[in-house]
Amino acid sequence: RCFLRDIYKGLFMAAHTSVESLKFLVFTADLLEEMGMQVSPKWSDPRSDIVQTVTFGKPDPMVKFCAAIQHYSPMNSFVDPIPYHQDGYEDEVVMASGSFVEGSTIELSSDGPLREPYMLYIQGGLSYAHDKIAITHAVEETFYK
Repeated sequence: RCFLRDIYKGLFMAAHTSVESLKFLVFTADLLEEMGMQVSPKWSDPRSDIVQTVTFGKPDPMVKFCAAIQHYSPMNSFVDPIPYHQDGYEDEVVMASGSFVEGSTIELSSDGPLREPYMLYIQGGLSYAHDKIAITHAVEETFYK
């Protein structure tokens, strides 16, 4: 019986959590587009998932941005993500995920291979308020420091 409670809780919270993530990704696309970054989908495009791509064009800002996402995460915020070779990838990959559940796709994370065009994949977001703080600090630390 106890496991049913978790299932019901998940069903109850799924719509709200999905909307929080979508709001965050629309905000992210708009913010980065306003800064001249290439994003896909654009903020006004229809969405079919919870992934936002951002093209950096260079490796350094991509790694800095990813590190800032990690630093403003609820778990392991002290960790500095560094590019590394991971099985299944041809190039080095940088990944940030300070999530409560390892491998979670709904919690805020960012990752991408270090190769041209240096595209980072941002996904998830449990809480619009927290995610907005994380992304605005990532922009500040990447482009204004």
